Amino acid sequence: MTADRAARIASEIFAPAVLVAGLLLVVGWHAGETAGVSRWWGLPGALFAAGIPLAYVLRGVRTGRLTNHHIPEREHRRVPLLFGIASVAVGLVALVLLGAPRDVLALMAAGGTGLLVFTAVTHWWKMSIHAGVAAGTAATLTAVYGPAALLTVPFALLACWARVRLAAHTTPQVIAGAIVGAAIAGTVFPALRAV
Repeated sequence: MTADRAARIASEIFAPAVLVAGLLLVVGWHAGETAGVSRWWGLPGALFAAGIPLAYVLRGVRTGRLTNHHIPEREHRRVPLLFGIASVAVGLVALVLLGAPRDVLALMAAGGTGLLVFTAVTHWWKMSIHAGVAAGTAATLTAVYGPAALLTVPFALLACWARVRLAAHTTPQVIAGAIVGAAIAGTVFPALRAV
């Protein structure tokens, strides 16, 4: 397998929508285990935070407004990101009203915070959302499962490498994305789940 093919596969496996959906399912499952509630609370969170925004992006690709689901052109990212923020906000309100566990709510809020930051930065610079979500996933799993979850860090590094290898981002864009994603997940998520 060539390095470019490996990078393309890694970019798909560690795509933001895939990681966000998976992370919400894992955190929801864990919340059900510890809080004695349904283990499936992550499912509606995944729908609002990943499924609906991805469907919007894929529709944009089908209609020709977007070139592909990774939205490589910085100037085309703003509207899908704003749509993602709206979807996460609606989902968060719905989950609050339905009584979702604190961990799922905290993760949705942290994800919304990340979207706000990346949307603001995208106006000027194409910071890597892949890197941000991958690093944020590792930080979130570490907050939930402890130091053993640091084993996920190499996967975040693989996602970062893939984006640079494919020339989708520069090294500074990937490093900045990873730092921002890890910082938000490592601060906002733990603070909100402790409230």
